[in-house]
Amino acid sequence: RCHTMEERANLMNMMKLSIKILIQSALSLGRTLDSDFPPLQQFFVVLEHCLKHGLKVKKTFIGQNKSFFGPLELVEKLCPEASDIATSVKNLPELKTAVGRGRAWLYLALMQKKLADYLKVLLDHKHLLSEFYEPDALMMEEEGAVIVGLLVGLNVIDANLCLKGEDLDSQVGVIDFSLYLKETQDSDGKQDGGITAVLDQKHYVEELNRHLSCTVADLQNKIDCLEKTNSKLQEELAAATDRIGSLQEEQQQLKQQNELIRERSEKSVEVTKEDTKVELDTYKQSRQGLDEMYSDVWKQLKEEKKIRLELEKELELQIGMKTEMEIAMKLLEKDTHEKQDTLVALRQQLEEVKAINLQMFHKSQNAECSLQQKTEAISSFEGKTNEMMSSMKQMEERLQQAEKARQAAEERCNKMKQELTGRLDSCRQQMAQLDSKCSTLEKELKSEKEQRQTLQKELHQEKDATTLLKTELQQMEGLKKELRKLQDEKQQLKKVREEQEQALQEMGLHLSQSKLKMEDIKEVNKALKGHTWLKDDEATHCKQCKKEFSISRRKHHCRNCGDIFCNTCSSNELALPSYPKPVRVCDNCHTLLLQQCSNSS
Repeated sequence: RCHTMEERANLMNMMKLSIKILIQSALSLGRTLDSDFPPLQQFFVVLEHCLKHGLKVKKTFIGQNKSFFGPLELVEKLCPEASDIATSVKNLPELKTAVGRGRAWLYLALMQKKLADYLKVLLDHKHLLSEFYEPDALMMEEEGAVIVGLLVGLNVIDANLCLKGEDLDSQVGVIDFSLYLKETQDSDGKQDGGITAVLDQKHYVEELNRHLSCTVADLQNKIDCLEKTNSKLQEELAAATDRIGSLQEEQQQLKQQNELIRERSEKSVEVTKEDTKVELDTYKQSRQGLDEMYSDVWKQLKEEKKIRLELEKELELQIGMKTEMEIAMKLLEKDTHEKQDTLVALRQQLEEVKAINLQMFHKSQNAECSLQQKTEAISSFEGKTNEMMSSMKQMEERLQQAEKARQAAEERCNKMKQELTGRLDSCRQQMAQLDSKCSTLEKELKSEKEQRQTLQKELHQEKDATTLLKTELQQMEGLKKELRKLQDEKQQLKKVREEQEQALQEMGLHLSQSKLKMEDIKEVNKALKGHTWLKDDEATHCKQCKKEFSISRRKHHCRNCGDIFCNTCSSNELALPSYPKPVRVCDNCHTLLLQQCSNSS
């Protein structure tokens, strides 16, 4: 505890001196500070030592990790204003280590003039800092609050630090005592205090050297323990090679299974091709039926033309009815021309619909083939990744067991140290022999480390392969969505085709009814003497419901009033005095005629 208290005091004195020198030099310059400014560099070195004091060592799969960037990441959660700093540090591609990211974070916080605020937020939540620092660390004691109070004075300084050009990962933080000595010599009244601070730092360095000598002795003892663990690791490596051979055999079996799956997929593709051929045959048959319908319609039009010629001859004989019949014939000619135009337009639309259906059919075939291939590849890759992940989990469990065994061996060694203090004289003679063995063991350790690095590289490659598979899965989902859209468009086109077929059927009915119209022309002319017969070009909307006419909503004349209505507004039929048979009448005329009939009766 006395040792840690001295370390905290020395670090706090160094921090006071560095902040004082930095503020004085910045005010004397009177400009913004760059990253090359020596007092600023020394300030960051001392601050880094303060943040590293009492850090806990975290054990990972790769090795031991000890960095001060972990507690700095908590600031983003506790203070939302620091999220910009965290995102900018993560987006820098030059930073590859946690130490470099921590240094970049400190640079950005100083430029924002919020370094003291962010560290104060950390000190207010010491229960979170206990995960990263020991209980007697500088950040967990009162000295941390004092340093945060001193950092408030740095808000006077303006700094402009460039992070892209500097190599923050490989910088080595060394404290330059010459700056502090100059500062102490310049200040006349406070020279003794500066010298005492430097002497304290000298004692601190000597204590660090003693601590390092102790750690060297501990490391020599650990080498003996590592010899035993290395023999165990060699046995495990032999077992791992055997397992790799078994995994290779399993890969060959998987390849055979993949070939079988491919054959099955090819068979399924052939079945789908046969189904598509059957659908094409049915489509051709439906097309032939439509062509027959067209031919029937053309025949009916030719017959109507013949009938029209005969009627023209009869009209020449009937000189008295010539004027009225000419008007009726012009109306009929316009109807026939409009019907012919509509038939031509419907044919063009049908041809376009057929071309679109063929294109959609080809697209759906290509998409289904690509989907099948990619789903098969994904299933095979998923199986491989699952197997590799299981093997990785087993290797991690073994490594954890080895670490536990190593810890137990270290505890045994500590116990043996107390018992073997009297045997040190005899062991010194054996140390020369053990040194030679240690050199050989170090070579073996290097070879084993290289093998571990190769295994880690293979693991990274497998992770990259899994990421590629995930991207392919996302692409497959996008293709599925496109297929769904294409299917929806296909259904809409089918609906349009059905509506057009209904319109064609209605046209056929109208053509059949036109024969009846020709027979009733004489009677219509008598009825038209009191009413005006509207032309088709003059009416674009239904007179009653005011809806616009189209291919599906056809025009119909009322035989009583002569106006043009849609099918729904002229669906009634009545026998008029000029027509012996029941004829189409609008809703208004229907009600009026029924009222007249009831009054007359």
